Amino acid sequence: MLFRELGKTGIRVSEVGFGAWAIGGAHFEWAYGETDDARSRAAVRTAFELGCTLFDTADVYGRGHSERLLGDTLRSSRASVVIATKAGYDFYHGNVQANFHPAYLRFALHQSLRRLGTDFVDVLLLHNPPPELMSSPDVVEALERFREQGKVRAIGVSARTAGEGVTALNSGWAEVVQVPYNMLSPEAEQELFPSALARGAGVIVREALANGLLSGKYGIHSRFLPGDIRSLWPEAVMSGILLQVEKLRPYQREGESLAQLAIRFGLEPMAVSSVLCGCKTEEQAHENFAVSARRSRRQRTGGVFDARSNTRSAGDDSGVTSATFAHQYVTP
Repeated sequence: MLFRELGKTGIRVSEVGFGAWAIGGAHFEWAYGETDDARSRAAVRTAFELGCTLFDTADVYGRGHSERLLGDTLRSSRASVVIATKAGYDFYHGNVQANFHPAYLRFALHQSLRRLGTDFVDVLLLHNPPPELMSSPDVVEALERFREQGKVRAIGVSARTAGEGVTALNSGWAEVVQVPYNMLSPEAEQELFPSALARGAGVIVREALANGLLSGKYGIHSRFLPGDIRSLWPEAVMSGILLQVEKLRPYQREGESLAQLAIRFGLEPMAVSSVLCGCKTEEQAHENFAVSARRSRRQRTGGVFDARSNTRSAGDDSGVTSATFAHQYVTP
């Protein structure tokens, strides 16, 4: 596993991280279908054994279930991992609704710490806040106080879009931004990545597999069951995306899955600190984290793209770069 700095936070993370949305299960809203807790724990353990140190979750994932699973599974390894969680969706008082009031954020953080079985989280992110709230003095003061109290190490924003991620960076306080970025949606390249580099902010990429559509497991006739968030998408939209996905297959290296190509793509920009990959099973963990192991071997032998220096050594045959590939061939 290769590691990168999370901006200027002083936190070092595995370049491929574990996205824990899916293991929250489908008992409530916003899920990726049914899960099995035993298999989920096995996926978390396997990721750790393969060198993953960044585990990303949110309180709303499974209404706390994702955090509980991570806390239980990683309890004996807490000193060796980086835990990022999010707050801002209130599911404690009826239907889920956005709530970024400082008192609620304090309550939500304490609940997350309890479920995770830890005294602090390494990264606390506001979860999809509206742009106008990102510069709220009361909210920023609350986050800074959490850090002063030793309950968080770094603070930032998980943004809906690259544009909102830029707004978060422009607010001046966000040390970490989490944004969507993949071969189908490479917009973060245009302004967010340069801004993050200039400010020394850490960038965590989410949706590297485009909600699983870049996993290579689905075709234009695939359908998703109720309880899976993808079942809510219009059929025509889904079919159109999956047609675009088929254009990517020629860029896979020998022995490389489409999911691994997608992860490799996400790792190339020098602004990126870590790429999150959702894992529900040990098999998915092995597939996803093998990307960094392979990159590590190539780095030792030469001919590997160094995302931190933004240079490509002689002999690199990756065949996919964010600047020339996604925009030309993939973007709808």
